[in-house]
Amino acid sequence: LDAFLHENEQKVWENSWVRISPEILNSYAKAMLADDFLADKSNRTGPQRGDIERFYCHHNNEEKLRLPISYLLKLSLANFIGSTISLPEELADTGKKLLENFTSDNTSPEILSFSIARAGKYRIGEMAAAETARAFAFCQLLIQYANSALGLHQSGQKCHLYFAPHAPARQKRLNELVPDGFYRHLFMSPCLSGWDKGEEKSQYMGLCHKTLSRSQLNTIGKLKDAGILTNNLITLPNTSNTCLANNGIHVSLGSNVLTDLRKYNDSGFTNGVEKYLGDLVIKIVEHFLPLFAGTYSAAPYRIDFRDFHPENVLGFLPHELDYTHLRMIWRRWKKKADIGFMGRSLTPFGPRWLDSLLARLLCLKGDMVPDFRLVDYLVSLLSTESCPGLNGASDNHDKLKEELMDMGVFDSRMSIYLLYRQRQFAHAGYSGFEGRSYSLFPSILEDMKDAVDMQNLITALAYRYALREEVCHHDIPDDPTIESERRQIFFGSAIGIPTFYVRSNTGNKFLKKILHHVNAIRKSSRYRGYLRVKNTEYRLALIKLLREDGADLIDDLQVEECLQNLEERICTRQPTAFSTIFDGVRRKLPYRLNPLKASAITFNGAAEEFFRGELKKRHLKEGLAVLIDDCRRVSTHLSPQIAELMQSFAPHLTADQFVAENMEQVVSESADTENIERLLYICLAIIHHQQNYENSI
Repeated sequence: LDAFLHENEQKVWENSWVRISPEILNSYAKAMLADDFLADKSNRTGPQRGDIERFYCHHNNEEKLRLPISYLLKLSLANFIGSTISLPEELADTGKKLLENFTSDNTSPEILSFSIARAGKYRIGEMAAAETARAFAFCQLLIQYANSALGLHQSGQKCHLYFAPHAPARQKRLNELVPDGFYRHLFMSPCLSGWDKGEEKSQYMGLCHKTLSRSQLNTIGKLKDAGILTNNLITLPNTSNTCLANNGIHVSLGSNVLTDLRKYNDSGFTNGVEKYLGDLVIKIVEHFLPLFAGTYSAAPYRIDFRDFHPENVLGFLPHELDYTHLRMIWRRWKKKADIGFMGRSLTPFGPRWLDSLLARLLCLKGDMVPDFRLVDYLVSLLSTESCPGLNGASDNHDKLKEELMDMGVFDSRMSIYLLYRQRQFAHAGYSGFEGRSYSLFPSILEDMKDAVDMQNLITALAYRYALREEVCHHDIPDDPTIESERRQIFFGSAIGIPTFYVRSNTGNKFLKKILHHVNAIRKSSRYRGYLRVKNTEYRLALIKLLREDGADLIDDLQVEECLQNLEERICTRQPTAFSTIFDGVRRKLPYRLNPLKASAITFNGAAEEFFRGELKKRHLKEGLAVLIDDCRRVSTHLSPQIAELMQSFAPHLTADQFVAENMEQVVSESADTENIERLLYICLAIIHHQQNYENSI
């Protein structure tokens, strides 16, 4: 622990807390902070939180505010709103509403979209990607404002905000050095923002961390039952897990038609019907999810031979797949990884010194996983024999959670975990679905745009299958083995396994329909009664099926070019998300090492440096480019007061020219406070216009 604290050469403290002098905040920011310090924000005259002391510290004999960095975005925006008297009232109101979009529950900040993209003359993917890029640019400006205006630079602190799919390597190392309760104290957010009773939400997040940590320990028994662990010589997973620091992007798509139907009681589209159809749509969509892993988003991760223990690298898969598919994936993963000697796959024995020696002597490198986040996090719960999770029943999730709680897998007080989750009208205020399998987009304006368009196309086709009864619940039986059979394809794609196996007499009629379009399928010589399918051919078959059954949808949604691009990515004629990120990380390696020759510490450290540096700048440039286009588009639609304010920044420049002129300084984080404030004014004007005139709902 002493070495961890004193051998931090880069001086980077991921997901840390910041110190701020209270007197530097203006009255509005102080008032907001006082509200967030309340035990119950709905009771303004009530007491403060019971843990209020943790938000103060003494530094250089002065009392300082001590706040989680995930809260800094909200505090920065509040201080900006309250620091100027020239801000028009309508922009100030927009900024105050935006405060609710900055929440913080797990470890990193959770940022909700500022405006809802609506399909119109632009494709929904283009709209959603632009909104994400715009929000990222705005958040970067808030961070730079905090660094300068809130005195962080002066006190030797500098905050960074960037997309990263994994828990940082140093955070994982610290997790191994401290008790799980202390890890929760350090990294689970105190939930100052987003909920009336922040302490209760914080306790809930502690419950999630404790549950998932114990859950991974409980995978040991399943691995033994599956025959993957054949003796008692194992490396136990830590009693504390870092998976809640794994970050991704959730994309929720809502339907105006379905939402309108749910608003009217006499439509027949009741809560029960919505749930029944929604579960079926989810089951259909899950067959298509292998199209996304590694192609549109990725999370490359290097695993050394000495760490290639099944009880560690298989993560939560024992809770997500049945024994048969778990064994198949593990066998194929060992064959794919560089852990072979004289035709036999070796796995580490346990003592690290022995495994390191063996790796050097036999040149065993380990593996490179395209999207390890999807393995290292409990992304989807497997149904049980008695409690199916997607059979259309209104209470199926509650029953499943209760049974999984008895098994030590989950906690009934937690929200259900699914790869594709329904957003029901009664709870979300609209009817739709949330895609939760995206890890990291190399490009927001390209990769995310196409991913959202494909998600929209697949969901529309799945709903049509369901409404026309072309696919029914009994076509995809609610059996854990059938459920595992389709999900193994997705997890195999994330790991990078080239083949998978399906029972030739599978009861999944929809999967049979897909397999009918697969080329080069053959009977397995290893597994009697199974078909051997290449992952690439399966994904190409999905594209054939989309073109065959969804031709009119492809035309209506104008996504033929997107579909063609996806096909070229699958056939490696176009760069994939994995290859793009992989190449970026490789350029960060010393002496341009072959990534498999670089150690896991070296490669994964270079990946974090790439995310924090080059990739962040790429995303920021995309966001500023969107902002420039926004300025050109809305310049003639702004109110006279806002237009006059924006013109006052630089009388000889238009708003888009002002953003363009300051782009390099913002990207290099060298812009002065005055120009950052002016850019924040422009962002607020654009967001105000988006919310009130373009995408209001």
